[in-house]
Formats: sequence, structure tokens, C-alpha cells
Amino acid sequence: MKFTAALTLLALAVTPAAPAAAHCKGTVYLTFDTGSQSQAELIADTLKRHHIQASFFLANEKTVRGDYSLDPAWSAFWKARVAEGHVIGSHTFDHAVFVRDGADGQLVFKPGFGESAGKQVSWTARQYCEQLQRVDQRFAELTGRHLDPVWRAPAGRTSPRLLEAGRACGYAHVGWTPAGFSGDELSSEKYPNTVLLQKSLRTLKGGDIVLIHMGIWSRKDPWAPANLEPLISGLEQKGMCFATLREHPDYASVFKK
Repeated sequence: MKFTAALTLLALAVTPAAPAAAHCKGTVYLTFDTGSQSQAELIADTLKRHHIQASFFLANEKTVRGDYSLDPAWSAFWKARVAEGHVIGSHTFDHAVFVRDGADGQLVFKPGFGESAGKQVSWTARQYCEQLQRVDQRFAELTGRHLDPVWRAPAGRTSPRLLEAGRACGYAHVGWTPAGFSGDELSSEKYPNTVLLQKSLRTLKGGDIVLIHMGIWSRKDPWAPANLEPLISGLEQKGMCFATLREHPDYASVFKK
């Protein structure tokens, strides 16, 4: 990719969101999309160590373990994220990248996984909704909890028609801000970690939504091991706080419906 309700677990102790510190100069919203999952544990451990709640967008992607990110083997991992109070949204089950609006109100996609992987398919808004809801159904099977009412289009590609399909399905779309593009999916030769980190620390400001992947197959020098800890620490030193999309002024209302 380039440039790109709650059930049983209500009984779990969810970590409450920390109140905004008086010295907070702004709030940054860290968001994580599934990927190869090579950095999943590191990301989770780093967030927990810093007492940060973030937002995750899930697709059923192939992982470095040889399985898929929504397989039963990932149940404990996702249950732990729920217990920590993170927001969890849909990224479409098959990581279906939007190509264009099609004829007769349909939408054209190129799924990354599933039986149509690598092929262009045309779906109705209802069929696309099924892609969003399929993540929710699997997540509920794994964790006993439903997704939050947010989604992110793979590669961030959308159209007004696609956004309306998401809204009709009950999900608000969340992209990322320009400064929030971490660059973790770019070539590590052309965009080394030090350059990406310096850019993020220089340009990120309060209100920005940051896009980070939980592992990218093509990047030889993974972003997260080198950059996540210093990014968080650097932003904290600048007086920034962190929150989930549940607290974002543009999305808070969708969590109250």
C-alpha cells in the first residue's frame, strides 16, 4: 500500500482515559492499522508503558506468523487492547482498496486478501457494508465486544459515494492529517527512520491524527522499533497529550449514538 456495542467484555476492567493535564499544549491522536503485525506486541507494550490509549483499525491481513490478524490465535491480543480502553474500528475484512465509483451506483475495489485478492470487484453499498460488518462479527467472536462506530478506508482512498455507504452502515470514516502520515510504508532506503522521526516531531501539532501500521512487509527497516518510543517521548516533551478518537472533537458525537 502506498501513501497511503459491547457484550461479554463489559465485565472487564477497562482502563479509564486519563484527564487532560493542565500543562497539555495539544492532543495528538495515534491510530494503528493492521498489517504484517510484526510490530503488534511492541506497539501494545509501548502504549501501555506510556499509559496511552489509541485507536486501531482492523482488517484480516496475513501476518508474519503465517496466519491472519483476525484468526483465533489473535484473540488474546485483541482482548487485551479492549481491556486497555483503546478504540477499535473497521478497516474492511479483506483490506479492500477503493478504485473508483462504478456504474449503476456500484463501487469498484481491489481487495488485498480473500477470494478476490488482487482482482477488481464491483460491490453495491450493501456489499461494502458487509465488508465493514464482517470485521465486527469476527471481532465479537474473538473478544465478546463489538467494534466502535468508526472505519478507515484502506490506503485512505474514498469518494463521496463510498463515504455515504459507510455512514449508511453506521460507521464514520477517519483518515489522517497530512502531518500525521508517519511514512512507515515508504522505502526505508529513501526515507530512513531518522528523517521520518524528525519530520513528525517538527510538524505534528495538537489535533493531528497519526497513521501508523502494525508492520509493513515491504519496509526493510521497520519504523516502529526505532521511532515509536522517541516519537511519543518527543511529543510529550513538547507538551502534547494523547487520546483516542472517542475524545476527538470531530468524532466524539458518533460514540454517543
